Amino acid sequence: MTDIKAMLPEELEAALKELGQPKYRAGQIFDWLNRGVQSFDEMSNLPKALREQLSERYYINSLTCLRKQVSQEDGTIKYLWQLRDGNAVETVVMRYKYGNTVCISSQVGCRQGCAFCASTIGGLVRSLEPSEMLDEVLYSQMESGLPIGHIVLMGIGEPLDNFDNVMRFLQLVNHPKGMNIGMRHISLSTCGLIEKFDKLADYHLQLTLSVSLHAPDDETRSRIMPANRGRGVEALVDACQRYYEKTGRRISFEYAMIDGVNDTPYHAKLLAKHARRVCAHVNLIPLNHVEESPFAPSKPENLKAFMKILQDAGVNATVRRKLGGDIDASCGQLRKKLAMK
Repeated sequence: MTDIKAMLPEELEAALKELGQPKYRAGQIFDWLNRGVQSFDEMSNLPKALREQLSERYYINSLTCLRKQVSQEDGTIKYLWQLRDGNAVETVVMRYKYGNTVCISSQVGCRQGCAFCASTIGGLVRSLEPSEMLDEVLYSQMESGLPIGHIVLMGIGEPLDNFDNVMRFLQLVNHPKGMNIGMRHISLSTCGLIEKFDKLADYHLQLTLSVSLHAPDDETRSRIMPANRGRGVEALVDACQRYYEKTGRRISFEYAMIDGVNDTPYHAKLLAKHARRVCAHVNLIPLNHVEESPFAPSKPENLKAFMKILQDAGVNATVRRKLGGDIDASCGQLRKKLAMK
């Protein structure tokens, strides 16, 4: 059977034409799917005969909430969703002054092996389908009752390692007849699969590309991020520059501050050099604690000194506000706990 929620309206029109149905039925079905219905029987404005035909040919993807955690500190909500095959992924809803943001996963597990990240423990199981990523947004909005206006693909997995499905998801969630979330309100985070940067640039999307840099030199970055091996920081910055020149969209460098590893003045000065070259915004991230990791967050005084070096060099830099600190904030921790049971 075919996953109908992964289909665009024009594809639905073509499929319905084969069934002898008028084009407007496609819009009705697409609307129902983006309201979160779980069966064709709920599509009350469709003829019963058509609903039966659809149920014989298609299935509607859905998620089951295994666990919900709500931060008592800031209202951040973290969901553990069960997929149709029994696997699970995490989604986080964060509240900001400008609106509500959902952080979604793009894979079950991750193959990139970053030393400080819980998502990669256990490796990659599989990539998510476009409808599963769409449901992370849709179900988070329905379950929380909060309107979602922004999306960050920064949860479990590497989005560019699931390139085609992520591109289809973006088409679906951005569609004016669907959730209609603007591309400028979407950020895609990558650990630096530079072979996909030019391909992504060809789409000329208005999203924000967030590069998880975390170290400005090969020695440090290769130690904590295996994806750097065989690529290198200079090649990554070159790819960032090409992307910026082709799309005109400013890149963000994500930088987890790790005590004694990447938070020295040397690292700050080199990071400033890379950021100035590609007009990047630097987002410093206080490291989340992961039980299996030997790393600790940078000391406050080191973070402050690091920030000053960046600012003195003319780099636009901010420190990410830490949300959900009391609810296993680090990506992958809920899923890991479920797997350990």
